[in-house]
Amino acid sequence: MKRLQRTLLCFLMCALLAGMSAVPASALSDVPEDFWAKEDIDRCVSLRYFYPESDGSFGVGKEMTRAEFLVVLCRALGWKPASPARMIYADVPEKVWYAGAVETAYHQGAITAQDGNFRPDALITRSEAASMLIRALGYGSIAGLIQDMYLPFRDVKANNGYIVMAYGMGLMDGTSVTSFSPGGHVTREQAAAILMRLYDKLHDPTTSRIGVTASAENLPEMEGYEAVCISAAKLTYNGEPQISPAMNEKEALAIRSAVSAAGAKALLHVTGGAYHVREGDAEKLAAVLLEAVDEGKYDGLYLDVLGLTAVSQRDVLTAAARILRKEMGDRPLYIGVEAPSWKGTIFGYDYAALGEAADRLVLHFDQKKESAAGRTVIPLESLEQIYYSLNRLRGVVDADKLTLLLTSTGAIWEDREPVSITGEELAVFQEELGARSYYSDRYSCAYLIRESGPDIWYLNGRSIRERTQLARLFGGGHLCLSDLNHALPEVLEAMP
Repeated sequence: MKRLQRTLLCFLMCALLAGMSAVPASALSDVPEDFWAKEDIDRCVSLRYFYPESDGSFGVGKEMTRAEFLVVLCRALGWKPASPARMIYADVPEKVWYAGAVETAYHQGAITAQDGNFRPDALITRSEAASMLIRALGYGSIAGLIQDMYLPFRDVKANNGYIVMAYGMGLMDGTSVTSFSPGGHVTREQAAAILMRLYDKLHDPTTSRIGVTASAENLPEMEGYEAVCISAAKLTYNGEPQISPAMNEKEALAIRSAVSAAGAKALLHVTGGAYHVREGDAEKLAAVLLEAVDEGKYDGLYLDVLGLTAVSQRDVLTAAARILRKEMGDRPLYIGVEAPSWKGTIFGYDYAALGEAADRLVLHFDQKKESAAGRTVIPLESLEQIYYSLNRLRGVVDADKLTLLLTSTGAIWEDREPVSITGEELAVFQEELGARSYYSDRYSCAYLIRESGPDIWYLNGRSIRERTQLARLFGGGHLCLSDLNHALPEVLEAMP
């Protein structure tokens, strides 16, 4: 009890001190009520990212130096300045007021030391601000991969990838429809607006968790899940679309009961492929799906039809989705699609139309084998894949509907395809003599090197958090785990 009292007292004191230090924008001499950045300035000062000038003003119109921008960026990201600071750059002495922030930002990867100087007193350009921002978020490697991606700004000749990302995520705007003004300088109020956009995205409370299950055995706690999708049926074809059970009714009922008790929606998960989607069958396809949902007394439907490549298949799926939306009313409708990829075009999905019909558009990402340093690499839902897909779908599908399907088990490559490794199996492999775990910053994915077998790739807690952050930056943040029954414990724990 005493410990609780001390905790509450400490909390109250911190809140009091924060309130005393916060200065509303209305009290700042140069921030009028109708100023475009008033709310952003008010919030930034309240959060203590910025402090008022000595004369009681905010400093509207004052252009920021590289050191000043870096300091407020560190505050916004919650990075504690190094103390005592060490010299990283020749022009940043150890005792200068921003030295600790510079060292911390350097170790976090927000800045580099390519020429040995930081130029702390130089005014920061919009291009440099975009670069610092994207590197601070951990996306420097992605920015390097997308240098040639389209930008509407004709005046961008360098740092293209960083500007593409800062603009695409809605963190920075252009100065006109066709200009970014990369050499222009960033003012204090502009920085406040950028940081508040970042804050709102990273603290978006609408993130939801979804899971897929194929068995009543080994189900984790399901409190906090928006929906659990029960893989109890699959599409078949015998002259017309049909539904075949993939689970006995007794087991399906047990799962539905457990899901309902946890406060989540129980959705029928129906899987299928290109063979099951034939021209002219949209109405029949929708009818058999609705019948299965109604007979099973499910709360909704998750339709997962993959491998579509033809325009005719696209049109059938789209028509069926529209019928389902109309007939299902308020019941949840999730639709699985293959995500747009770096290479090639997927003709089998009308993302815009499906996004209008579905409550959630669940993105599947390819698992492809790569090689690096003589080892087999299986990047699971890599950040670069996710970024490309979310960027391609920006403005096409409501970002709040986009949901990432994440592999909750491990994977090894056997013959020509990946093979799933359960959480229990991975735990055993990790105990093998000589087994060593690593984390690939390139793919934001963990992997286990074994002496007696192939490497195992898997998502860990850090992987989940990084994918959640990227999805939130695009205005989403919804995650669906591929296998609740065999999921790695740290994946379940890291779910938002």
